Amino acid sequence: MNYIEVNNLYKSFAEKVLFEDISFKIEQGEKIALIAKNGSGKTTLINIILGIELPDSGKIELRNDIHINYLNQDNDLNPNDTILDTIFQSDNQFIRCIKNYNQCVINAASHNRQDIENLDKAISLMDSFDAWTYENKIQEILQVFEIPDLNETVGNLSGGQQKRLALAKVLIDKSDMLFLDEPTNHLDIAMIEWLEKYLKREKVTLFLISHDRYFIDNVCDTILELDDCSLYRYKGNYSNFLIKKAEREELEVRNIEHARSKYRIELEWMRRQPQARQHKSKKREEAFYDIEKIAKQRIDNDEQNSFNVQASRLGKKIMEIYDLTKSFGDKKIICDFSYTFLKNDHIGVVGKNGIGKSTFFNLITQQLAPDSGKVVIGSTIRFGYFGQQGLQLNDNKTILEIVKEYTEMVNIDSREMGVSQFLTHFNFPPAVQHNKFGKLSGGEKRRFYLLLILLQSPNFLILDEPTNDLDIQTLNLLEDFLSTYNGVLLIASHDRLFLDKLSGHIFAFESNGVIKDYPGNYTEYTEWRKRMDIAIHRIEMQKDKTADSKPYKPQREEKVRKATYKEKKEYEQINTKLEELEKEKEDLMAKLNIPDMPIDKLQTMSSRFAEIENEIASLEDRWLELSEIV
Repeated sequence: MNYIEVNNLYKSFAEKVLFEDISFKIEQGEKIALIAKNGSGKTTLINIILGIELPDSGKIELRNDIHINYLNQDNDLNPNDTILDTIFQSDNQFIRCIKNYNQCVINAASHNRQDIENLDKAISLMDSFDAWTYENKIQEILQVFEIPDLNETVGNLSGGQQKRLALAKVLIDKSDMLFLDEPTNHLDIAMIEWLEKYLKREKVTLFLISHDRYFIDNVCDTILELDDCSLYRYKGNYSNFLIKKAEREELEVRNIEHARSKYRIELEWMRRQPQARQHKSKKREEAFYDIEKIAKQRIDNDEQNSFNVQASRLGKKIMEIYDLTKSFGDKKIICDFSYTFLKNDHIGVVGKNGIGKSTFFNLITQQLAPDSGKVVIGSTIRFGYFGQQGLQLNDNKTILEIVKEYTEMVNIDSREMGVSQFLTHFNFPPAVQHNKFGKLSGGEKRRFYLLLILLQSPNFLILDEPTNDLDIQTLNLLEDFLSTYNGVLLIASHDRLFLDKLSGHIFAFESNGVIKDYPGNYTEYTEWRKRMDIAIHRIEMQKDKTADSKPYKPQREEKVRKATYKEKKEYEQINTKLEELEKEKEDLMAKLNIPDMPIDKLQTMSSRFAEIENEIASLEDRWLELSEIV
């Protein structure tokens, strides 16, 4: 069943064409990700579909009997409303039912007979709609997104809290279809992973704009790519999209090269005197112009735009942290943390929003004083700090003028280039270079801010949420640069693929100021954390069995299901199997580290290693399930 059908859509702003003659359908149950460069018209396309903006030409057919919700990037919440009012603005039967029940509970406190009767009716209505389940869903969403006191006014919330409230409001309002524009911005990793599971289990049609590649890969089953004013459709997740996109581009290059070869022959024929042509060659003339159009297409080469600005030389002494401690009131941010940085340390910094990652960066750059402990910085250190707030730049100056305040010449790959050439190198073409800084989009401003930092050749680079508002192409370019960056790198990011590609180990901010230093990337850390949680759970369960000889009697009589003989045997077998798999995994790891291993054996062992990890994860999930009843 088609929810939406887009036919021959065309949209431009002045001389810039966003998309031309694009057509596609959105079917019930599809989960679609729209991918394109910043400024290509992703948000504009959604606004046209929803009737917020008008196309220059084309037609949108949208079913009238579906309920649609839209999370845009511009927060349109009323700052004078409370959080509770904001949530209950939705007009579906569940929300109305719950709102009525809550009001009846308040009124019944007066013990008025009529109010008590109204409460009884409200409870019956809640039962008939099964609104209790829906209310639990609301509580779950508010808890996950750390929405504070429901009586708090929206205007008193931080920018990040308002973004999360807007997302919560959209999810709470039961929809047939969701349009989400960058929903993972301002979410920490735990929130993103919850949102992934939520969207996968909900029977909702989804149209998503996101730069989070793991998120797209885990949630979406269809990719729409907006590229050079045209739209391409790919079935499958993001991993499949990368393969199919490469195949499409390779085919396009071959077609262009073939057309160019044929174009030279046809051009020679066209240049002959008109009388030499026969009337019957009219079709050949028309075909020539078709070939000319293909032959004059540009073959993109993204490699020329890679980030390769050089870092300054690092001395032997980089930075040493001794017993660093910082608190704000009763809240411990960092407690007795010590670390000695080494050359080429690439460290991912992870933890919940507000747990202290930015405070840690301010401490080591000495913008903030610790309560105790010290930070000793080497004499050759040159910091580059990409913070969440950005630089305070003059909105009325052009980006060319701003860069020239830093330098007249830029050194890239051991060669010098002018400022204008440098900006073109990083996708700020001459037509954009004379734009005022204040006129740039959010993504363009952050990309420009990043370039200004790299321009200063830092050898100790701190990136605090650098992936927000950057498109996927820019992320790939940034990853290429940082993977070969020969300085120290600290990254706080909610983009798990970004962390996996770049981090050699992890600083994980845990509760009460504890920072865990784990040797590995983010995925390896989470797998280790999961195994530790399971081990702790096993120990606690064992303690519970032996701590009290008296049997536990629940206050309310409940029928407790006992484990069957088969389940007990399975439980024992899983423990044995897990030990065997862990041993096999260790042996394989040792063999994989042997130098000069034949390729065929290496591939076989790598495949087996992946199978073992998947099997361990599956068995651990089953072990937790059985441990509740055995």
